[in-house]
Amino acid sequence: MRYALTAGQMQAAEHRAVERGTTVESLMARAGEAVAEEVFSRVALGPIAIVTGKGDNGGDGWVAARALHAGGREVEVLALAAPDDLSGAARAAAQAAVEAGVPSRTLASAEEFADALVGATCVVDAIFGFGLAGEAREPYASAIRAIAASDAYVVAVDIPSGVGADSGAVEGPAVHADVTVTFSAPKAGCVLEPGASHCGEVVVADVGVPEELLAHTGALELWEPAEYAALLPTVHPTDHKGSRGRVLVVAGSQAFTGAAVLATGGAVRMGAGYVRAAVPAPVTAVVQSALPQAIVMGMAADESGAFGPEAVRPILHLAEESDAVVLGPGITTGHGARDVVRALLGECDRPLVIDADALTVLAEEGTELALARPAPTVLTPHPGEMGRLLGISPTDVQSDRVAHARALSSDTAACLLKGAGSVTCGDGRCVVNRSGNAGLAKAGTGDVLSGMLGTLLAQGTAAFAAAALGAYLHGRAGDLGAAELTERCLATTDLWRYLPQAVAELERG
Repeated sequence: MRYALTAGQMQAAEHRAVERGTTVESLMARAGEAVAEEVFSRVALGPIAIVTGKGDNGGDGWVAARALHAGGREVEVLALAAPDDLSGAARAAAQAAVEAGVPSRTLASAEEFADALVGATCVVDAIFGFGLAGEAREPYASAIRAIAASDAYVVAVDIPSGVGADSGAVEGPAVHADVTVTFSAPKAGCVLEPGASHCGEVVVADVGVPEELLAHTGALELWEPAEYAALLPTVHPTDHKGSRGRVLVVAGSQAFTGAAVLATGGAVRMGAGYVRAAVPAPVTAVVQSALPQAIVMGMAADESGAFGPEAVRPILHLAEESDAVVLGPGITTGHGARDVVRALLGECDRPLVIDADALTVLAEEGTELALARPAPTVLTPHPGEMGRLLGISPTDVQSDRVAHARALSSDTAACLLKGAGSVTCGDGRCVVNRSGNAGLAKAGTGDVLSGMLGTLLAQGTAAFAAAALGAYLHGRAGDLGAAELTERCLATTDLWRYLPQAVAELERG
């Protein structure tokens, strides 16, 4: 397992490495040389401009400049702080580069930077690294804008300048890199959006911090396929439909028949032994015709074709006979649907997936109804739903996806915050999903995911593990589908077709 670290976690790891005998100068030398190696291998010809700040990230840039100069490349340092204005290892690195004959200029205005980058084949961004907090100020903002406007190949040092290292937030101008050379471990901002989209390819360079110092309890986790595979429920030769999990999907309305079909289909395709769909009576025939594998139970409906109040007791009875319940896709927020949500939250003791309209009701009733449940619970909000649950705006949610997902999780409740780089938090842990693509940005894909999660819970998977595994398989099915159908043409129901391939990859190892 690899961890994506915050600035504080990385600083702590480096401090412990120094206590063990590594020096700051050694770490900087290896970092700068790693950057130079990437430039050598990726940019064969042409002038190289290295834009340096006044901290250790700038020192890494000065080391890279010296290495490139020694290798015969045409390189110039465009400094935001003169060598004499630097301190510690960064000052020593700058002075060594100057003494080695590396050309350099100290610039301060937007015009100077824009002019200096004209003709550069490659630009190395060594301005901030993980030292930035908030929005970049002048003259740094001008330097970042000049890099962003350049046509050159851009190599970022540790993390693109302007991207928040801890959250991936972009609060002002930010560099868009073609490759980011990060040191020892990815920074959290390299894997969290929108920062991840600014990084390009991320290369992790070993600069001498021992591996065991990079494992932080509670740090952002990045899993490999083998770690997801270990969570797959086991299939035994003696299994029968009762032992493969009994899922109840409470979904749909006359206005949103597809939500019930998609969620139920997700549970079926994920391998549940027994799937029942509790839907308003007007929806019954649609779901039955689409999914003959499922048992469809028509419930009392109101005049709009959504659940009526009389549906509450029958649904609770069905829940008692199930191993897990999926609640919310397409149910609307009418009075009857609200009654169903309240009843299941308050009286159902089965593992529960709370999605879509059920999240809207939960936001009004109070999130403690979900977080206090002793049974495994998975909440699956998108940023808009998360904003309603926490009483903040979707923009605020996106500014720190990890912190907000953690806020909506507990020992038994996992929060799967959907979107690019879905974040799953629960039981004190947090993992970022790296599968998936823009082809999944289609109505109904979340309904399929909810059904999948219901099956995983019904088969005995803990809430956090089910949410993390479900997010990965859902995204991987989207990747496999997009490879054949394109992201543009991938349809929601295609996920049913490609999910078996995603599962097979994990089973084969």
